[in-house]
Amino acid sequence: MDVGLKRELEEKVRSGERLTREDGIALYESDDLAWLGGLAHEVRTRKNGDVVHFNVNRHLNMTNVCTASCAYCSFQRKPGEKDAYTMRIEEAVKLAKAMESENLTELHIVNGLHPNLPWRYYPRSLRELKKALPNVSLKAFTATEIHHFETISGLSASEILDELIDAGLESLTGGGAEIFDWEVRQHIVDHRTHWEDWSRIHRLAHEKGLKTPCTMLYGHIEEPRHRVDHVLRLRELQDETNGFQVFIPLRYQHDFVDLKDGKVRNTLQARTTMATGAEALKTFAVSRLLFDNVPHVKVFWVMHGVQTAQLALQHGADDMDGSVVEYKITHDADNYGTPNKLTREDLLELIRDAGFRPVERNTRYEIIREYEGPNPSRRDEPQPMRV
Repeated sequence: MDVGLKRELEEKVRSGERLTREDGIALYESDDLAWLGGLAHEVRTRKNGDVVHFNVNRHLNMTNVCTASCAYCSFQRKPGEKDAYTMRIEEAVKLAKAMESENLTELHIVNGLHPNLPWRYYPRSLRELKKALPNVSLKAFTATEIHHFETISGLSASEILDELIDAGLESLTGGGAEIFDWEVRQHIVDHRTHWEDWSRIHRLAHEKGLKTPCTMLYGHIEEPRHRVDHVLRLRELQDETNGFQVFIPLRYQHDFVDLKDGKVRNTLQARTTMATGAEALKTFAVSRLLFDNVPHVKVFWVMHGVQTAQLALQHGADDMDGSVVEYKITHDADNYGTPNKLTREDLLELIRDAGFRPVERNTRYEIIREYEGPNPSRRDEPQPMRV
């Protein structure tokens, strides 16, 4: 990058001036990751100090049966496939209840777009889960699922959200966003929820007082300009609603495990390579610099690996997603070594090891407990290698 442009971008960031589309593309073109990460780290420090947020959560996927066959997805199954499943509500409650230990604060629920389940299954599920876990926040359903509920129920998204909120919903999830640009989207998505409906549903949720996350699936066939466009659309919606709490870049995964049944459900992988660690860190840094009106950027360690997740905390991220026990949507694809579970103690150690002070939060980003930061004496004493 030209020295003059680098200085101009630094001045913009440090003065709080909003970066443009052209600025975002120029940042992606820079090969100086140390400079880029340092600039993003300045912003995350200005917004969040030395804190890294985390929560104690569990993921629940009540069905993997889905009408869509999105090109990147290894989770979906068609009715009648050997490992297709749909939980009865009682099963889901029993499984969720078994996850309650360790002072669980959030249940994260995402499902396939089931062709036959009735609409009433979903609010009833939330009511029963809330009854069983009254102190656990229910973060449930993508905008794509809400759009699907409109189709199967005949109700509007507004009516659907009202009923789900009454049943205990505290936040939507951020999925279904992928990459909004139609140039890319037509090749990767096999459902009908695109930017217009995704934004409509999150706007409605924000109007009703819900705070939601937003996401971006990167590292497949998109180019940096598509990532910039994606973030700027979200930034504009945030200007309007102020309803997004956190932005979550999600690293696209290749399909390894599904080869066991002879089916490669990820039809993109023949022409893609997954994002490198350096590309992931660049994406976090540029996202933090562009998305100036969202308070938090989260690294989902399941999709990035633990070490890259720690480094992302130095490249703009200030949140490390929680103590996931099972995340089938990713673990049905990858085989590169992310663990199924990190305990609270694991997260505390990882955050401190990266040089930050852990703060446990709930779904609404209210502080539950603050912990001591890294022990400075560790820097002066030889430490055993962790295996």
